[in-house]
Amino acid sequence: MALTINTNLSSMLVQSNLTKSTTQLNQAIERMTTGYKINHASDNAAGYSIARNWEAQLGSLDVAADNAATGADMLATLEDTYALVSTHVQRVRDLTEQASNGTYGEQSLQAIKSEIAARLEEINRIAANCEYNGIHMMDGDDAKAETGIDIQVGIDGDDTKSKIHLNKELFAGGDVEHLFTLTGEHAYTPTGADASEIVDKLASDCAGLTDGVSAGSMLGCIDDVISKISSRITTLGAAQNRIESAVTSIGVQAENITSSLATLRDADVATESSNYIKAQILQQASATLLATANQSPAIALNLL
Repeated sequence: MALTINTNLSSMLVQSNLTKSTTQLNQAIERMTTGYKINHASDNAAGYSIARNWEAQLGSLDVAADNAATGADMLATLEDTYALVSTHVQRVRDLTEQASNGTYGEQSLQAIKSEIAARLEEINRIAANCEYNGIHMMDGDDAKAETGIDIQVGIDGDDTKSKIHLNKELFAGGDVEHLFTLTGEHAYTPTGADASEIVDKLASDCAGLTDGVSAGSMLGCIDDVISKISSRITTLGAAQNRIESAVTSIGVQAENITSSLATLRDADVATESSNYIKAQILQQASATLLATANQSPAIALNLL
């Protein structure tokens, strides 16, 4: 190799290697401090894009899990309220059964009627106050409840895969007017009567005091109401089971994505620490040799 002054190829070679070792050293430091082997798109363009998509899916799965949890809370609220209404209806039935016994005089029947009226009014109050996050679930008039409610438990817009639909019949009114307005064998629909009038009529009819309706004939009507409430509670239970299954499914999906994301993105600390030591040694060696290489042109002075 020619001995030159203007061009120092040895120094250029050492500088290039010094730059590479410094870049590797900085990369190893960044990976160990962040814990990720993909910190920029330039590190792994395809992997970076995949990681971002998986992160977005994990975020959506967290929201879906929250949706399922609030849906379960809403159903629990509705179930507990129906159970409370059922308790009052059962008491009305007990009182009606009691009134059907011919051993009670006018004063006793009047006392039974008063309690029945109070129980029916309480059912109306309970239904009017059954509310979750602004949705009135048992008054029969809430616009959202009238069409049914969808619980979003998936991460896309496919209704079949991502939503659990709660049928509007679950919210079709839990007050006296809706529960006691029946069709079929035990039809009970007082013409032109509003809820308060139905309460009064039921209180009287159930106690067998007016309109020629015996207490015994009203037992079938009350049994239909109890059956209707039980059917709704059963449906609520089935929906709660679906939501619990969805929560489990979300957890499995999130776990699998997290595992895949860790494999793709997380740095191996043992590997990166080895790379760090290697790059550090190369950097120090290059720095030392650069000083020597920079002195090479000075040898030409010995020839003068």
